[in-house]
Amino acid sequence: MRNIKLTIEYDGKDFNGWQKQPTKLNIQGTIEQAIKQITGEEVQLDASGRTDAGVHAFGQVANFKTNSQIPIDKFAIAINSKLKRSIVIKKAEEVDERFHSRLNCKKKTYRYVINNTPEGTAIYRNLETHIPQKLNVEKMKEAVKFFEGEHDFKAFKASGTSSKSSVRTIYKAEVYQEGDRIIIELTGNGFLYNMVRIIAGTLVEVGFGKIEPNTIPEIIENKKRENAGKTLPPNGLYLMKVIYD
Repeated sequence: MRNIKLTIEYDGKDFNGWQKQPTKLNIQGTIEQAIKQITGEEVQLDASGRTDAGVHAFGQVANFKTNSQIPIDKFAIAINSKLKRSIVIKKAEEVDERFHSRLNCKKKTYRYVINNTPEGTAIYRNLETHIPQKLNVEKMKEAVKFFEGEHDFKAFKASGTSSKSSVRTIYKAEVYQEGDRIIIELTGNGFLYNMVRIIAGTLVEVGFGKIEPNTIPEIIENKKRENAGKTLPPNGLYLMKVIYD
């Protein structure tokens, strides 16, 4: 049996998240159905992690087992032929049978995109979050560095999170500008439910002047959700890449 690793890009706005659900449109089920159409097999597509409704990906990774003899260089083309353009298989690779996209993942990079113009945009409204009030980007750059390192991120997780531990390591955290857009980018060994969106919301509060950059360590240390910022909407969030090295 072959083990096929897929690198996937998707626009999450039309989907109720990654995870397969019987009555709602989802990314996992949509790709599994496309694979069934080309292989005739029912497969289980295991992703590096779930993304929520409205969240996008440039580099989600998933794998599945198959007996199909489709050449590996034709797999992505074949699956894409059965998908709408809101999901694209960027690459298909045959990997060791023991590879698992979630269990073998070492790091992930997420990006949050903010449009910081007064008027916003019509065309990209589902691909970024509009915040019309001017943000102090320099203060946000100062604050984001406090998130680097190993911390207990209990203050930055949504209620009802099932994770046994809220300790995570962020290897790189940065804020930068691309024109009128503010980009927040985090690379870590794992992220709690809504963690990136809450960190982004906290940095927006810093940008508004409601939270001072040097109070971020205290917010982390106190572990109280109410001290952190709001959870920003999902449409500005992207899973950029999954790292296995």
